[in-house]
Amino acid sequence: MKFTVKAWSSSGGGSGGGIARVGVLQLGLGSNGCPTTTIETPSLLLSTRKGLPLFMPPDLLSALPSPDSHLLQLSPLHFLECPSPKTISSMGGVHKMVGLKENYSFVAAPRDSMLCLPVAESSNKIGASFESPCGRRLIKPAEYIEMITSLNPNIWATLADEVPAWVSAKRNRTSVDRTLRWLDECITLDPARGIFSFGAIVGGSNIEERKRCAQEVAKRNVSGYWIGGFGLGETAEERPALLNAVIDVLPEYKPRQICGLGLPEEVLQGVASGVDLFDSTYIYHLTIGGFGLIFPLNSKERDISNSQLSDAGGDLTKINLRATIYRHNTHHYLGFFRTIREAIKVGEFDNFCQRFVEGRREHLAVAAAC
Repeated sequence: MKFTVKAWSSSGGGSGGGIARVGVLQLGLGSNGCPTTTIETPSLLLSTRKGLPLFMPPDLLSALPSPDSHLLQLSPLHFLECPSPKTISSMGGVHKMVGLKENYSFVAAPRDSMLCLPVAESSNKIGASFESPCGRRLIKPAEYIEMITSLNPNIWATLADEVPAWVSAKRNRTSVDRTLRWLDECITLDPARGIFSFGAIVGGSNIEERKRCAQEVAKRNVSGYWIGGFGLGETAEERPALLNAVIDVLPEYKPRQICGLGLPEEVLQGVASGVDLFDSTYIYHLTIGGFGLIFPLNSKERDISNSQLSDAGGDLTKINLRATIYRHNTHHYLGFFRTIREAIKVGEFDNFCQRFVEGRREHLAVAAAC
């Protein structure tokens, strides 16, 4: 894996402050020695269920813009019941199991991408507790590494004890201690794969615990960072300070991935702080709810008329798919990330954020008045 930062753009105002950046992430090596996947960041990881994209048959995946759509999110939790690690290994890992070519890359992270469920208070010092289709399961680091080894993803995040924003200070400190201990155990159990690991960072809504966890993880020999514990009750107002507490102590030459930020405004907060990869369930929940994205990606795009949206049950930012024939939320959101990258490259990210957020507020206000 190789990551290089290519451009920066200062970000402030309502976006949270910091330095937004465009990078290039290179993953895998083909038979010719060249990277099999090259992704520009900030980028969206496409959610999958056991390795296959949601709401999209594999034969249509190639219709999405390349290479933006070639980075896929994978949750090892989906394999708690079946198939077994032994079976997956015999197939040759997740790539061979789902039949995707080597120019697609997988990032495995320990959160259920469908339910967006973190580890709950029932975790203990032995392992992490997760909800599964067959009830709550306790996963020890050894079992987790066995799953990672069998899946053979391009990148994997270490186990994390995520907690919601409202837990006690003692529980929050404990979650950081456990996450750091599991990080060391995961890397020790499989040192060969440790070079492809993203160290998990937690800390809830406590700035000092966030900073402490980030400082400790930055000391470890990991390839990047998986920032967890967001989207679990923190407010939009306190989120920038929490993000900056983490990002400010991480080395700039390693990629940063975050889980739990999905709304466009949340993504912009993450980008403004210097996040590179977004593991988001936003388009999954939007699509399963029957809505399609239509918000303009730049100021040159023309809005759909109020009368059309009224008939379609929309609000100037999304439309009701049950009332229309509109499709391709994934395509639209990938376009949103491309627009963000272009704004950073020309040093206009802050202005882009302000225009975008103001436009969204205006659209929602007009829709509410209709």
